[in-house]
Amino acid sequence: DGLVATSIAWGAWAEAGLATDDVVAERLRRDGVPGMAPGLAITAMQQALDGGDTALTIADIVWERLAAEFHAIRPSALFGEIPEVVRFQATAEAPSDDSKTAAGSSLAQRLVGLSEVERGRALLELVRVQVAAVLGYAGSDAVEAGRAFKELGFDSLTAVDLRNRLNAATGLRLPATLVFDYPSATALAEHLRSELLGQEPESAAPVTVLAAADDEPIAIVAMSCRFPGGVRSPEELWQLLMAGQDAVVDFPTDRGWDLDGLFDPDPDQLGKIYTRKGSFLQDATRFDSAFFGISPREATAMDPQQRLLLETSWEVFERAGIDPASLRGSQSGVFIGTNGQDYISLLTEGQEGAEGHRLTGTATSVVSGRLSYTFGLEGPAVSVDTACSASLVALHLAVQA
Repeated sequence: DGLVATSIAWGAWAEAGLATDDVVAERLRRDGVPGMAPGLAITAMQQALDGGDTALTIADIVWERLAAEFHAIRPSALFGEIPEVVRFQATAEAPSDDSKTAAGSSLAQRLVGLSEVERGRALLELVRVQVAAVLGYAGSDAVEAGRAFKELGFDSLTAVDLRNRLNAATGLRLPATLVFDYPSATALAEHLRSELLGQEPESAAPVTVLAAADDEPIAIVAMSCRFPGGVRSPEELWQLLMAGQDAVVDFPTDRGWDLDGLFDPDPDQLGKIYTRKGSFLQDATRFDSAFFGISPREATAMDPQQRLLLETSWEVFERAGIDPASLRGSQSGVFIGTNGQDYISLLTEGQEGAEGHRLTGTATSVVSGRLSYTFGLEGPAVSVDTACSASLVALHLAVQA
């Protein structure tokens, strides 16, 4: 009853073309677990059942790949006594320290003879070529230099694969967390330049950390907002207030709501609304997900508050005259006051395809972290929920920081 036959089952389904995700099948093959021929799988299953073992796994393993991946992440005794692994480890030709040193010296010498701009281009191309090879891209041109490795398709195993390739190409001893520490081709290329030449790029601005005095004034250099009544800027909000304008309008027709089914003139009817008007944000459904590197499916699973915060955060950079990319890697912090996460109830009612994004799309703690991740900010990321005072408390914490 305890027979483990996952690999057999997926192998038979894969070869028969039955209900197996091509991406999953390719991932397993790449990691050293190819599909088994149906006849072989069934025969192995029968032998396992006839043998009476209660805990048994049967799989067709490419040990050169699987064992190498596991060992690259962390040395493990899990496969240490399997004969195929022992033979593989005994015959594998690991690059010697001398060869690594030679590779590093050769690359460094070539870089020294180039201009600063040419060095950056050469290292960026090196990284993009290796990334394309690891992820199976057609070429380095398909690797966007500024795009996060996570968005390109990296996971923990492919991250180690890239680290190993770069070790061989540069002679360096890079950490397994490389793609997480330097999450884009541009950032990684700059790190390699520092490691190989012992210097940071000339264009890098010096980082100065100053402690503010107790009486240091706080300057609000930019603001952005969304409010009912078509308000999309602080200036428009001020104009609405000065004019005493009414921001109550008809229910929007772009939300997919059954307006006729919701309305009932009787205020005592449960689950109904006895008015056809309210205060709503205009164009709330027109989020440009591609601009922020978010898939349409994930965008649908995101609480609209997260989408609006991404839009208004980008606008506040623009209004301040700050290039968002210039703050990547800085100690800039994000403090968000938020209260009321009701979107999860809508997703639970049957939003298909949102399962993988529900947690990050609706969790309060993710709201501030999403902004830090999007803009590459490495300061504090804090979501504050103190009910009605949440925004005030968040502003207070930001000022203190």
